[in-house]
Amino acid sequence: MKYSIILPTYNERENLPIIFYLLNKTLTEYKLHYEVVVVDDSSPDNTFEVAQSLQDVFGKECVKIVSREGKLGLGSAYSAGLKVSTGDRIILMDADLSHHPKFIPLMIDVMDKSHVDIVSGTRYRKGGGVAGWDFKRKLISTGANFLASFLLNPGASDLTGSFRLYERRAIEKILPKVRSKGYAFQMEILVHAKKENIFIGEVPITFVDRIYGESKLGSNEIIMYIKGLLQLLFTT
Repeated sequence: MKYSIILPTYNERENLPIIFYLLNKTLTEYKLHYEVVVVDDSSPDNTFEVAQSLQDVFGKECVKIVSREGKLGLGSAYSAGLKVSTGDRIILMDADLSHHPKFIPLMIDVMDKSHVDIVSGTRYRKGGGVAGWDFKRKLISTGANFLASFLLNPGASDLTGSFRLYERRAIEKILPKVRSKGYAFQMEILVHAKKENIFIGEVPITFVDRIYGESKLGSNEIIMYIKGLLQLLFTT
């Protein structure tokens, strides 16, 4: 069994070596066969060069790089990474240290024992949570998640989280159907999963706010989320 970890990056030069170290440490400890696919959208901070340095050290079989011209979005980054990946299972996660690789073995255990097609890391079940957010950010996130759960009912507790493990056949079936951008993208994946009778498991995780770099959440992302939510409500 081989695992492909897809890491979309934009200005993550400080975070990329650390997340790779944590991934390598965790997956090696559990004797898991893996590759990391870095999808970089022309980061001006030279994230691409950092990825190349990792590739020089660990080899092209372990570190694959997709370099794209311009900031093209999360959904297309996943698609680009999926095309060059060779894993039987796909892990999607953030490169900014918000998602700790220590939860990956727990996700694998749930997938193996429950025979689900997707395992989602959740902040909103007992044992999960958030560290480093102020009250306003927590309120926005909790409110957005509650609203989406109430309106769409996709059968998962964390609709906007991006830390997930997929059977390859599941993500290959769902991804071409997704049209949303930004935070609504994660939500739409679960909506299509429910429609396709693709089963979802969950693992409580602690989401940690980034230490290096700037958060990509802004007013534009919130507006895109609301538009995406309404579109999903009336079209799915």
